[in-house]
Amino acid sequence: MKQIIFDSDLAAIHGYLCSDGYVQRLKETGRTYYRIGLRNTNMNLLSDFQSRFKKVFKQTPTISKRIDRCSISNKEAHTYLLKEFGSFHSYEWTAPKKFNNKTEISLWLGAFFDAEGTVKSTKAKDRSISMECVNKKGIREIQKMLFENFKIVSKIFPRKNRSTEVLYIFGKENIIKFQKEIGFLHEKKSLKLDDAVNSYITYEWIFPDKKSELKKFVIQKMREKSKMGKYGCVRFCSNKRENLLKLADGLSEFFRIEARVSNERFNGIGTKFFELNINKKSEVGKVISNGLIISN
Repeated sequence: MKQIIFDSDLAAIHGYLCSDGYVQRLKETGRTYYRIGLRNTNMNLLSDFQSRFKKVFKQTPTISKRIDRCSISNKEAHTYLLKEFGSFHSYEWTAPKKFNNKTEISLWLGAFFDAEGTVKSTKAKDRSISMECVNKKGIREIQKMLFENFKIVSKIFPRKNRSTEVLYIFGKENIIKFQKEIGFLHEKKSLKLDDAVNSYITYEWIFPDKKSELKKFVIQKMREKSKMGKYGCVRFCSNKRENLLKLADGLSEFFRIEARVSNERFNGIGTKFFELNINKKSEVGKVISNGLIISN
């Protein structure tokens, strides 16, 4: 076999083989078979593996009639892969040390997540990319690759009642970076990722410059979102502190109402928020007399 250069095609092949692939030696009816393949039911992934394998090894793997794998029996390619990269067993694979650029890393991660990744897109509730793996060393290599190369932050959690761990990518910035830098070839996962990114709304309020319009804006926001607290105080929450600071300025300017804005707080599921509070009885009275709160 001619000398093979580690390039983008080989990086993607390796990613596929570490996720849903196999490099096996089998003995059947007195013969030895050197099998290499990708198990998957997505035609895009099978075709991509097939074309990249052909470019690198000059041999074309076959896509099964059931469209559930793309495989080939080839001793030279089998020997090369094990010699260069070691085991591809689920518990033993390791990310290549031969990456030369972000393109290769992106394609390796893309191939791995295309095969093993899951995308959730529930607006304002659960938008995440995740990947479950039995290889605890390997999953930490992936976490490191994501952060060091693309500044994508992820967290790893053990899966209950299983010997696997799950890597989660969540948060608007991290999900958008994944879409931009890595993405999915798998059509359904790609569409779900698009939905997740598009579902984010802009939480930064646009305060009008004109005084009359600004006063109306303050009144509208207070009526929409402010609530009377348990002990007679008025509360207003937002995930942007700047929103509340400007709202407090408006309350002071137009209604002489004193309001305080908290530092960051966290709810029961770890979501960060800020709170505007109007605590003094006299100030709460001004809120009510000016019609800035709707009774529950």
